[in-house]
Amino acid sequence: MGIVRKIVLGCTLALTANYASAAVVETSVLVGFGEAKYQPDFTHFDYVNPDAPKYGTVTFGQVGTYDNFNRFASRGVAAAASGELYDTLMYSPADEIDAYYPLIAESVRYSDDYTWLELKINPKARFHDGVPITAHDVAFTFDKFMKEGVPQYRIYYQDIKSVTAKDDLTVRIDMAKPNREKLFSFAQSARVLPKHFWQERNLSEPLSEPPVGSGAYKITDYKSGQSVTYSLADDYWAKDLPVNVGRKNFKTIRYDYYRDDTVMLEAFKAGEFDFRLESSAKFWANSYTGANFDNGYIIKQEIPHQKPESTQGFVFNTKSDVFKDPKVREALTYAMDFEWMNKNMFYDQYKRTRSFFQNTDYEAKGLPSEGELAILNQFKDKLPPRLFTEEYQPPVTDGSGRIRSQMRTAFKLLKEAGWELKNKVMVNKQTGEPLSFELLIYSPTTERIAIPVQKNMSLMGIDMKIRTVDTTQYIKRLRDRDFDMVSSPFSENAYPSPNLMIVWNSNYLDSTYNTAGVTDPVVDYLTSEIAKNQQDSAKLLDLGRALDRVLQWGFYIIPQWHSGTYRVAMWDKFERPDVMPKYDLGQDTWWISQEKAMKLPEKRR
Repeated sequence: MGIVRKIVLGCTLALTANYASAAVVETSVLVGFGEAKYQPDFTHFDYVNPDAPKYGTVTFGQVGTYDNFNRFASRGVAAAASGELYDTLMYSPADEIDAYYPLIAESVRYSDDYTWLELKINPKARFHDGVPITAHDVAFTFDKFMKEGVPQYRIYYQDIKSVTAKDDLTVRIDMAKPNREKLFSFAQSARVLPKHFWQERNLSEPLSEPPVGSGAYKITDYKSGQSVTYSLADDYWAKDLPVNVGRKNFKTIRYDYYRDDTVMLEAFKAGEFDFRLESSAKFWANSYTGANFDNGYIIKQEIPHQKPESTQGFVFNTKSDVFKDPKVREALTYAMDFEWMNKNMFYDQYKRTRSFFQNTDYEAKGLPSEGELAILNQFKDKLPPRLFTEEYQPPVTDGSGRIRSQMRTAFKLLKEAGWELKNKVMVNKQTGEPLSFELLIYSPTTERIAIPVQKNMSLMGIDMKIRTVDTTQYIKRLRDRDFDMVSSPFSENAYPSPNLMIVWNSNYLDSTYNTAGVTDPVVDYLTSEIAKNQQDSAKLLDLGRALDRVLQWGFYIIPQWHSGTYRVAMWDKFERPDVMPKYDLGQDTWWISQEKAMKLPEKRR
């Protein structure tokens, strides 16, 4: 982390000879977990090419549409990458878990009892219109988000008493309750809004015009709902900072919108855009063919990675009456025949996901350790007995497509939950109501993977409807919690971070991040303890595995699958550094080779 100075603020000597003291830490690097990889005098990250040229245009495809440019609005659909218009105070690289380096803020000082933190703004920092970025903008941004931002922001930062400007370049965060993670999180994640642009506008409302930003790119062209174009700002004040050297190498970035993924793939093959990260195994196996591949204009690659995997699944809304009982949720997991799907639909490209910390040390395997038991035994009467005696595994089939034994297990669970099969229909024993629910989707690709599950549900007498809506309606219904089930990912967790509070803690139930609607005192306790124990690596290991175990046995999702590679296809004009960051594809470090581009058809140069 480099050298930091600790300055004694003072102490109070009581008659009992007890000392209360705090110290000030002055540094240019904040470390939330582990130790910083880069020294304060570093010149660039290891995974960039510092001499990469700034050149060319790259076009990406997007499914759906957009109706505004306010990424932080409480309604509407924001344009792709519109949140990136604003820089953060500090920047976390893609080869570290939780270390932050100077961007808008050039240095930090804080008390080691975590009651306050001060950030010194770089005097060169500017918004796109040339107006200086000041501490007053930072204070304004916090107040704006607290008053008009999404509910989860207000809840997450409720321990912050105030964010104030001590002078034009010094912003101070004071805590109502000491909290290291909230202090550091604010420094890394807070995007700074220009007060002069936003003070007369409502942050919760959609924005029809491009806002004044502060990042490397600004919006230079758009067709509402159809496309948006960003151009690299020639006068970007932070382009030579170590965190930006070798990054942001495309002169222009354009996003074109398509009504669905199939149409978008055909557009890519025809030369309408440059790069595609493929999520469909079927497309990857069968659809990447044609003249542009034969001519060498388009190349496809599988790039291995070692990063934590996101957890994709069919997510139960546990606030929906039909899914309140965990036995019902568990029973429905037997309707997915992953082994058959992997062989017949995915060309054996996937592995089954079983953990919310997949591909990390925090994945709960085997039986609980002594450390986990010390935590979990406090709640033994609130947890399923199997959690202590069995390792969780998703149901496994023989891949033949026949799931009779799985159905028998499901019927047993449903019977225990008060359901029975009558005339081939699963009905509630008391009310006679059939077991019926709706899967809400917006993509034909999701429908394809849902249909085999739907068929197996039907064999079990369960009516699973698949409802396809456009992206705008999907997001609104998700925000309103107006759904029974969705197919959705949970972001990868490299380690148990305080952000798990937003995803799982019941205090965030009004947030769409708690998609499953979990209200469990054990989950609340574990996520709260994780937030409190970020500096205790041994305790964090036990807490992370304990949380994973509780979530596994809570049956909040029908887990889907993951792959250990990035499947990328691109028009052959890109170059990338020799080193890839551990936790990301690192596309913001790529650049366009003018020599390679000139060999392509004119549209894609």
